[in-house]
Amino acid sequence: MKNVVITDRGPKPIGPYSQAIKANGFVYLSGQVALDPQSGELVGSDIRQQTERVLENIKGILEAAGANLHHVIKTTVFLKDMNDFSAMNEIYARYFTAAPPARSTVQVSRLPKDALVEIEVIAGS
Repeated sequence: MKNVVITDRGPKPIGPYSQAIKANGFVYLSGQVALDPQSGELVGSDIRQQTERVLENIKGILEAAGANLHHVIKTTVFLKDMNDFSAMNEIYARYFTAAPPARSTVQVSRLPKDALVEIEVIAGS
C-alpha cells in the first residue's frame, strides 16, 4: 500500500509524479530542483543558493510525510557541472551534520528548468 504525500511546503510537481510516496515504512521523495514552493519558479543563480532551496524543499516534504532530515537513508545528487561539487557539498553538510546518509553524486547533461542541482531522497518514516 502506498500513500501520496502532498504539501505546499514543497513545489507542486511539474509532471506526472508525486512529491513523495510513503510505503512500507519508507518515504521516497521525487527529485527536487530549486523551485520556490509558492511561485513554482526556479530560484538562485548559483549552486549554493539552489542547493539550499532544494534542501529546504526536501525538509518541508519530509516533515509533511512525518519524517525529517535525520530519517534520510540515501540521497542521489545530480549536478549539471561536477565542478560545483565542493560548493554543493558545503551547503549539503549544513543539513546533514550527524550520521549523514549514504549518497551518490553524478554529473548530468541537463536538469529540469535548467537547474544546477537536483536531489532525490529515500528516508525511513
